[in-house]
Amino acid sequence: MEAAAGEAGVAVQLEGYGPPSSPLLYRLSVTPDPGVLEVNLPPSGSTREHAALLEALFEAALAAGLHCEKYLLDGRMAGSGGGNHITLGGPSALRSPLLARPDLLASLLTFVQHHPSLSYLFTGLFVGPTSQAPRVDEARHDALDELEIALARAFATRDEPPPPPWLADMLFRNLLVDLAGNTHRAEICIDKLFDPAAGPHGRQGLIELRAFEMPPHPRMVLAQVLLVRSLVAAFAREPYRGPLLRHGQALHDRFLLPHYLWADFEDVLGFLAGRGLPLPPEGYLPFLDLRCPVVGQVQAGPVTVEVRNALEPWPVLGEELTAGGTSRFVDSSMERIQVRADGLVPGRHVLLVNHHTLPMAPTGRAGEHVAGVRFRAWAPPHSLHAHLGIHHPVRIDVLDTWARRSLGACAYHVWHPEGRAYDAPPLTRFEAASRRAQRFTIEGQIPYAVAPRRAAANPNAPCTLDLRRLGIDRPMPEPEPEPGAGAAG
Repeated sequence: MEAAAGEAGVAVQLEGYGPPSSPLLYRLSVTPDPGVLEVNLPPSGSTREHAALLEALFEAALAAGLHCEKYLLDGRMAGSGGGNHITLGGPSALRSPLLARPDLLASLLTFVQHHPSLSYLFTGLFVGPTSQAPRVDEARHDALDELEIALARAFATRDEPPPPPWLADMLFRNLLVDLAGNTHRAEICIDKLFDPAAGPHGRQGLIELRAFEMPPHPRMVLAQVLLVRSLVAAFAREPYRGPLLRHGQALHDRFLLPHYLWADFEDVLGFLAGRGLPLPPEGYLPFLDLRCPVVGQVQAGPVTVEVRNALEPWPVLGEELTAGGTSRFVDSSMERIQVRADGLVPGRHVLLVNHHTLPMAPTGRAGEHVAGVRFRAWAPPHSLHAHLGIHHPVRIDVLDTWARRSLGACAYHVWHPEGRAYDAPPLTRFEAASRRAQRFTIEGQIPYAVAPRRAAANPNAPCTLDLRRLGIDRPMPEPEPEPGAGAAG
C-alpha cells in the first residue's frame, strides 16, 4: 500500500478502530511519547521467544533510523527517555500465578526491599522518593510496619485453600504508592492486578516493575528480563520471607555509590546461584558502567585513585507560581561521585577533596578504601539552598602525611575545564568519549608543606561527604559575552 501510494503520488490516510481485545490476537502497539516512541510488546511465554521478538524489534527500529542510545551534553550515556518496564502475569487474569499465589508477590516485595541494587542499578537518572519508581521505604518509613502485617497475611495463604483473586490487591494496594498515594508511580505497580472496583483494565492479573529504564542494547534488555524471570522462578519453588530492613539514611548514603551497589547485586546473583539459577556477573557489569561510568584514574605514588559517577536523587521542590500557572521544579543541581583508593596505607595516606580530608571506609580488601562526595554542580534559581554557590571543579589529592607532601592530584569537572559550552549533545560515541575524557584532568601537586583541613564524617551518612557543609562554595561564573555583542543603547 505504501509503495503504491508513493508511485501514484496519492496521500493515504487510514482510519478506523482496533479489533476487540482477545488472547488470540498478537498485538504490538507503537505510541508517540515526548521525545520517544513507546513500543508495547505482546506477552512472551519464554525467554527465547522474548529474545527473538527483541531482535526483530531492534532491527526494524534501526532500519527506520531509530535506536536507544542517548548522550547528555557532557558525554555521559543516558537512557533513551522511555521506560523498559517489565510486566508479569499469566495467560489470563484468573490464571495469573500472582493471584493464585499471593506469597509469590510477597516474596518479590520482600526481596526487593532487602536488595536496593534492584531499585537503582537498572533505573534512570531520576531516582528518589519523588521519582517515577520510588521504593516503598524511600520516604514513608512507617509503611514498613504496615507492609509487614500485609506480608504475614500473604505468606499465610501457602497453607490455605486457593485465595480469592482480589486478596493480593486488597493487601498491598494502599502500600505500593508514591508520596501522594498514586498507585501507578510505584516501584512495583499493581494497579492492573485485580481491583474489584475497577473495570477490566484494572483486573488483568498483572504487576509492573517500573525501576527499569531502556538500555541501549537488546541483549541488555534480555538480561533484565532473564533476571526477573529467574527471581520469580526461585520464589515459586520456595517463598522468600524475612523481617524488612530499616535502611534509613543508609539507603542513599551507601547504595547510591557503585561499590556498595554492585556488592549488593552480587548478593542477588549469589542467592540465585544457591537456588540453582546461576547468572553470569559479567552479563550485568555493563549496567554498572552505564549507570556509574568510570570518569578517570590517576596513579599517585603507591596509591591508585579511581573516580566514578554515582547516583544522586533529584528532589521535587514546592509549588511556585509561573506564567503558565502553578509549577513544581526538579532540583538537579547536585551530583555525586565515588572515589576509590587502592594501595592506601591507613595512618599514612589521606585523600583530600578541595583541600579537605575525605573520610574513607575500607571495603574488606587489603589497601582498598572507598567514599562518596556530594557537591553542587551548578546553581539554578529554582533549587534547594539557592544561597549556595558551586563546588566545581572537585580536586582530589593524595597526601603522604608522614612527609607532609602531595603525591599527585586529579580533578573532576562538571563541564569543559576551559569553560566551553556545548550547543548540542554528541552525535557519535567517539565524540561522547572525547567530552568525557576532557572533564577529568591530572593536576599539579600542592606545594610543600601540606596542611589539610579536617572534615568529619556525618554520623548519619558516614559513607558520603557533603561539600555543602564545609562552606567552600563559590559563585557560579558568569557567561562570557558573545563576540560582536555590544551593550544595549
